[in-house]
Amino acid sequence: MKCLLVANESAEVLFYWTDTEFEQQVQKQYGVSQEEGEGLPAFEDSINTLFAPIIISCSTMVDRLMDNYTSFSTENNHIYVLHQFEECLYIAVNGDGDETKEDLKRKIYVMKKLIEIMFGMVTFSGALLRKELRPRDTEQRNRLWKKLRSLLETYSRLRENDQSFLVEAVERLIHPTLCEQCIEFLERRLVQQINSNMDRAGEEVLHAFILVQTKMLAFYSSRSASSLSNSDLLALIILVQDLYPSKIDPVCFSIPDVFYTPEPSPPERESGDLQTLEVPTSDPSAPSRVFLEAKECPMMPHSMYCLSLCPGITLVLLTKIPNSHVAVSAYCFLETFVKLEKRLCEGHEGAAAMRGQPSIQEQRSKLEKFIKAWTSQLQNVWTDFKNKAFSRSGSGFTRDLLPSCRNMKTQLCGVYRQFFATECMGSSQRLAPHLQERALNMVQEKLIHWKDFLLVKSKRNITMVSYPFFFFLTLFPGLIHFIYVDRSDGRMIAPSLNVTDHTVSELGKGPLADFIKSKVWSLVATAQQYLQKGYTTVTLRDGDYFYCYFLWFENETGYKLEVIDIPSSPDDGAPVGMLTCDYYRKLLRYYSKKHQNEVLKCYELFTVHLGVIPSEYILQHCSQLARKLWEPSRIPLL
Repeated sequence: MKCLLVANESAEVLFYWTDTEFEQQVQKQYGVSQEEGEGLPAFEDSINTLFAPIIISCSTMVDRLMDNYTSFSTENNHIYVLHQFEECLYIAVNGDGDETKEDLKRKIYVMKKLIEIMFGMVTFSGALLRKELRPRDTEQRNRLWKKLRSLLETYSRLRENDQSFLVEAVERLIHPTLCEQCIEFLERRLVQQINSNMDRAGEEVLHAFILVQTKMLAFYSSRSASSLSNSDLLALIILVQDLYPSKIDPVCFSIPDVFYTPEPSPPERESGDLQTLEVPTSDPSAPSRVFLEAKECPMMPHSMYCLSLCPGITLVLLTKIPNSHVAVSAYCFLETFVKLEKRLCEGHEGAAAMRGQPSIQEQRSKLEKFIKAWTSQLQNVWTDFKNKAFSRSGSGFTRDLLPSCRNMKTQLCGVYRQFFATECMGSSQRLAPHLQERALNMVQEKLIHWKDFLLVKSKRNITMVSYPFFFFLTLFPGLIHFIYVDRSDGRMIAPSLNVTDHTVSELGKGPLADFIKSKVWSLVATAQQYLQKGYTTVTLRDGDYFYCYFLWFENETGYKLEVIDIPSSPDDGAPVGMLTCDYYRKLLRYYSKKHQNEVLKCYELFTVHLGVIPSEYILQHCSQLARKLWEPSRIPLL
């Protein structure tokens, strides 16, 4: 009994997703009310009827009280969580008890993140976002909604089964030699060859990485590229997993831990014959348009190429596209008008309204040059704004300028949409198909003898009974599981936790392994709740188990810094994590106020012990375990 809906202030549904149980319940509810002889109403109409009172109620509260409710429960124990983002209201519902309020809030924020990745700065304009999410063409709308629903379901599957998405950090495959070779290969051969080729249509590869299922084998960024944020990288992995879902192969789980050294890769003339998956689009060479955070613009347009080497292994290329500097200019101007609108709404007028860096007056000549060079659609609204703001007959910088200011914002977003929306991607604006095929073949040749090993490794990356982790068991008796996260780099490490019926592992198989998994998921949820309240250390006993959670800061030499009180998060704030809103980046910024001349690191450790171990030993174990994991000789990738 699950549902997620996005609506605008006019109670118009812009997107919805339901599971089968919720859909059946709605059809039953509104089917009964139909007169005899009439068919069931269109399901979208039923959804509209069901949620319209809630949406109108929220809009009324915002208009009259400047406030809104964030959640409520019904008599039949359905939980509703609501969040207003600008002109869009997101509503998540659960009626089967599988999800908490925090789960529903996280799902809302994830949906918002995925929409931002797909539409970029268009999300700043409610009117334009409506056109994107609810196209007039029914077939086009159905395709888009099907894609968004699939992305949401992919995220839910990963969150439920993958430890890296549980703690929202990227897990790397632990094989230092191969990882290093692949990074060097991406830098010196693959990216270099593509960027020097004349058939790249003006595009430039900025980032290239290889995924094995959800785990990172190798990642390379060019020197001219902005760092790829942890939030964007996790969202991109969702996109890749949606395109090429992980398939659980029983053979992978039954293979015992062995030390495996594959044969060296063959020379180029003996190219491999790995079979590629068919891309489920009409044009296999067509890239996806994604909008990612960059230094110059928080939603910089990129082209994303997902090339499947074989089922489970994917090469991803992120390219800079021609005219991307238009996005930088559009965002710079938009930011200026957003600041002006805020100051006008706060009651500032005249010179006080224009304060800020840069001001409208300073941007005036640059904006006119931008309009002349790139777009004429801004001319009318810009002329209207100038007449009201700068002429003697105009209202000047008062609240009367707000409508013109908002029109400028909408038109700037429109220019951005005109240049970078998906439908504007012409067939010539992409890496040539033969260039993509060449890139794919190069990576296939590199990994031809590693394929089976990598697929097994992705399922059993680290186990508690493999070296060097077996050594940990002798040092830390009673330790059942741990998750170690470097929040500064967004990386995590944890023993594999496979719970399918085919799994044979140190946790056993079937119900026992599933029981341990439920304990780990419960620990993370509990720790995040306490972290939101400002607690950085949590210890608790649950029956036969003892849970520990620690968050701490270190300088770049590994010296542990003093514990400070961290601010608690508001109930309606973003959830703890890195995917939807990088909570830990804000935490590092807050802590660095007292350490302004130091490079700070933030770490987390989650542990599950047998409850029979005395608590004083468990706490000692956690401290020693953190030090062991930090040592480069133990885990080279950390």
